[in-house]
Formats: sequence, C-alpha cells, structure tokens
Amino acid sequence: MMIKLFASAVYGVEAITITTEVDVLEGLKFFVVGLPDNAVKESQHRVESAIKNNHYRFPRIKIVVNLSPADIRKSGSAFDLPIAIGILAATDQVKADKLHQYIMMGELSLDGTILPIKGALPIAIQARKEGFEGLFVPVQNAREAGMVNNLKVYAVSHINEVIDFLNGITELKPVEVNTRDEFFYTQYDFDTDFCDVKGQANIKRALEIAAAGGHNVILIGPPGAGKTMLAKRLPSILPPLSLVEALETTKIHSVAGKLSEGATLVSRRPFRSPHHTVSDVALVGGGGNPQPGEISLAHNGVLFLDELPEFKRTVLEVMRQPMEERKVTISRAKMSIDYPSNFMLIASMNPCPCGYFNHPEKECSCPPGTVQKYLNKISGPLLDRIDLHVEVTPVSFSELSNIDTKLQERSEQIRERVIQARVIQTERYKDQEGIHANAQISTKQLQEICVLNQAGSNLLKTAMERLNLSARAYDRILKVSRTIADLSGSAEIKTEHLAEAIQYRSLDRESWGT
Repeated sequence: MMIKLFASAVYGVEAITITTEVDVLEGLKFFVVGLPDNAVKESQHRVESAIKNNHYRFPRIKIVVNLSPADIRKSGSAFDLPIAIGILAATDQVKADKLHQYIMMGELSLDGTILPIKGALPIAIQARKEGFEGLFVPVQNAREAGMVNNLKVYAVSHINEVIDFLNGITELKPVEVNTRDEFFYTQYDFDTDFCDVKGQANIKRALEIAAAGGHNVILIGPPGAGKTMLAKRLPSILPPLSLVEALETTKIHSVAGKLSEGATLVSRRPFRSPHHTVSDVALVGGGGNPQPGEISLAHNGVLFLDELPEFKRTVLEVMRQPMEERKVTISRAKMSIDYPSNFMLIASMNPCPCGYFNHPEKECSCPPGTVQKYLNKISGPLLDRIDLHVEVTPVSFSELSNIDTKLQERSEQIRERVIQARVIQTERYKDQEGIHANAQISTKQLQEICVLNQAGSNLLKTAMERLNLSARAYDRILKVSRTIADLSGSAEIKTEHLAEAIQYRSLDRESWGT
C-alpha cells in the first residue's frame, strides 16, 4: 500500500514542502530515495527502533521512501517522524485519511521521543502559505512555529501522541501564542545601559549619531579606555525592531538553530561578537550544508569586531560585498542561497601593537613606522565602508571617582532622539525601495539630499585641504552631517553639522599614525 504525506525542508531562510511517499512492497531491504544525505539514510535504524519499542509492527519486507522533489538534496534528521508515520499508515496501523492535511517534522530517539529541529518558523510560514490545516512539531519548537496565524500548530513530545491523534483516540490542543504582547513586552528589556559608562561624552555622541543614521563605526583607543563597554551598549539606543524586521531576524536564527527552547519572536536587535579566530565561512556563511554566518545572524542588528587588526585579512575582505549589497549569496553547483545581512558594523582597535600611541600619559614603545604598518592590516576598501572613525581616550581617575552615575544620560533618553531622527529619514526615503537610513543612500542620491550652502562648501573644502583628508572621506562626511542635522531637527545641513562630521574621520588624515 502506497501512502503520501508531507514534510518540509529549509533552503536559505525559506522552506520547501517535501512530499514523502512510502510504499511497502514484496522483497527485502529499506530504501530512501530523493537525494537524502547520511542523516536521512540513517533514519531507518531510528525509525525501526522507535516503532518496535512502542509495540507497533515494523514490516519485514521491502520499504521504499521517496522524498520529492527528487532533485533537491534533503539533509538532517527531521524527516524521521513523517517516515515513521508513513510506514505505520502503509501497514494499516495508522489511519491515513487525515495525512494530507498536515506537515510533520521531528527527529526520533530510539524510544519514540520527538527531538527538536531547525527552521520551524519558515516551515510554519510555508505550511500556511500552501493551505495546510496543521503542523506537527516538537514541543521545543512549538512556540516558535505558533507565531504563524491561521495554522494549527501541535506540540508533540512522543510519536504515540501523533499516532493516537491520527487514529482519533485523543485530541491535541493547538499552541496559542500572543505574538504582539510578548514582542512589545520585551523590546526594551536590556541588561546594559549607557548610564553605566562614566565620562566619554564625545564617544556616546558619536554612537548616537551612528545609531540615528545606521552608520558603521570604528573606535580607536588604548586598552581599558572603554571601547568594548561602549560597543556592547549600542543596541540599547537603536530603534526597536518592527514586526517585519523581527520576523526576518527570527527566521535566520531559527534556520541556524540559535533560538532558545520555547522562544518566539526575536524582540531585540541582535548583537554578534565573533572571536578574531573566526573563519571566513563562519563569518559570511556557507559550508557543505549551507548555514547563515555571523553577518546574517547580525541582520537588523550589530556586528561587533573587537581588535579588528587581529582578524585575518581574508576574513575581513569577504565582508566588503555583503556590507554594500546588504545580503550574501552562497553559490553551490546545484543551488544558490541568499542570506540577508543588513547590519551595523562597530569595530574597535588599539592604535598600535603596544596600544599607547597618542596616549595622554603613557609613552608608545613601538618603533618608527609600526603604527602605520599596524593600521595597514585593515584595507582601504573596508575603511571606505566605515563612516565614523572615533578616537577613544582613557578616563582619568578623577573623572571616574567624581562622576555620579545618576547624572549620566540613560539609554532610553538617547534612544528617543535616535527614533525621532529615524522617523525623519523614513519619511524622506519612503519612495526609495530598500533605503531606510542615511548610511544606505547612493552617491547619486547624496547629491540630491545632502545639499550644502556656500559657507558649508567652503568649510568642507578647507577641511579637505588642511587636514589632508582622502577622497573617500567626502561622501562619508556628507552622510554623517545629514544625520547630525536630522538629530537636531534641521532641514538643512549647517556649518556646525559639517564641522562635527569632519572630526569623525581620524583615519583618513594623511598625518594620522606618523
């Protein structure tokens, strides 16, 4: 008897419905066809043990399992449950009349326990799109899949629960998740706050500008100056995720298996901080079975690269195209997968190998030319994509001991100004597809949006000549000055806005590091 039921496979951040056909024939052996990987092929042993250990009959004749479409590679152990149910239905141990209404996914342990899977959210979205009535997923993934409306999501922990439901012995109650309430309740729940940082008012101002315009930042300063502490607090001043952004972010984390048990929507902007030993595949994604990398896990959030010159140059260079296009394409012989990667980059570095170049109190011990050589580890094209270069100076003991934490500005106060600036930009770019912040505009749009008066043009010309600023600084200064004007509520870019933007191009000065 041939049985047809449905499962799902995840490619990129989207799911494809897989038709699972099970046929019991005369002969011997167990066959799985349809480009299965080793994990799928090994399902025979898990399925056989799960069926026998729950006192059902496993047929001792030929079994053929076809996973269609047959030209798409199937990977992972999540096909265990549909294969097991298909075998039981084909041998009349489970009623088959409801199977066409559901998608089922889950890995089976030898005793029939259903173990968690990756990608439950995109699977649920695809199931609703194709008009399925319900979805069976492991308990650990139920709340994640339950965010999808108009789809009955059943949380199951054992194969017997699925069998009894299909046979009409018991009823299962669909999971109910109030997505909006949970999402908005946890949006502003941060463990860190800018009021924890004493002093460093100029650095806080630079990060506020970066957050308001979506600009990339590099912090240069000696050890212990507070670079990492400041960077980790950047997500607390970013605008909250919209529901659309939260859904995009959650899908990526779901596919990568990074969601915690019982999680629903990712409600806060992600903050990813890979170690400098990270490989290029781990950073941008890929592998034999392609998975999203750190830049995709940071989508709609922040990617923090601490001690930037310590990263391998090849690792840093592979970021250049994703930073420009805000997506990364993983190409293989038979497939091409796009992962979104719209992130804010914040990097930190010491100014030299010893760390004390330009330190107000300690003397640099590096030999001549070392500072420039250290900086040259970061390529010009990568620096070209970083809008703000901010020098961080250490806070003195007198400042640390005299500053009252209660007098420090809290993240929520800064965030309100950032949100107001983003509202202005949203209105400005409402007719520009894919552009939401000043950092994303092209050179052509820059000429239309960042118009300078005569005084501003003269100031910028003087700065370029006297400070020996490179050509790449020109566009960046205009973008940053536009954001500063938005923060002040000004429709025009004034000379004070330009003057402040110019000071954030330290590494473009030809005299820096000499």
